[in-house]
Amino acid sequence: MRRHKGFLFIGVMMSKIMENSLYLVISEECCNGRSALEIAGYAALGGVDIIQMREKDKPRETLVNMGRELSRICRERGVAFIVNDDPLLAKEAGADGVHLGQEDMAKYSIDEARKILGSSGIIGVSTHSLDQFEKANGQDVDYIAFGPVFFTKTKDYFIGTGDVEKVLKAARKRVFFIGGINLSNVDALLAKGVKNIALIRGITESRDVVSRVKEFKEKLNRQKAGAIREDKDKR
Repeated sequence: MRRHKGFLFIGVMMSKIMENSLYLVISEECCNGRSALEIAGYAALGGVDIIQMREKDKPRETLVNMGRELSRICRERGVAFIVNDDPLLAKEAGADGVHLGQEDMAKYSIDEARKILGSSGIIGVSTHSLDQFEKANGQDVDYIAFGPVFFTKTKDYFIGTGDVEKVLKAARKRVFFIGGINLSNVDALLAKGVKNIALIRGITESRDVVSRVKEFKEKLNRQKAGAIREDKDKR
């Protein structure tokens, strides 16, 4: 058995996401004129665990080609690669899995996505309320994104951090908190017990992506080390 960054491998990759993972969502509109491939390469070098391709307005052929290149970059660096919205595109691009928003599930149900990707494929879903989270918590998904917890340019609303502890207490899946997370507010989330975070602009708009990724990973690793020490003290 071998560990592969944010995932656990037993022969082939299983849909088991490890705690303390850093998830980067890449959209070229948020890359300050740089390409998604460039940002992905730097992020992978910095130690990101998961990269998602999130492109809404590109032709399918462009998305397939971009997805295949991102898949190659991620595979070479041991990073999991996720495609947003479309499990068929994810499969064609050689991705490890798909991320479905609430609207996407009207087109592709969780069961349909599972049939397309198979038992080893990774399926994640977005949730924006406790009701949506509780529903996803009981479905055949591998992780749940919850947010946006802070203001972000990507959405025209945010839900705040008031339900973070409730989500963590109820979670039966890995949970990634997302939305407006940056170096100024991430510590407040970690203090609440958050172990997995997802970012867009907090990484993609950085001049030095490698260093920025390392900064977030160091914070997650410190949180992990603290949790281990606390667990030992209780024994």
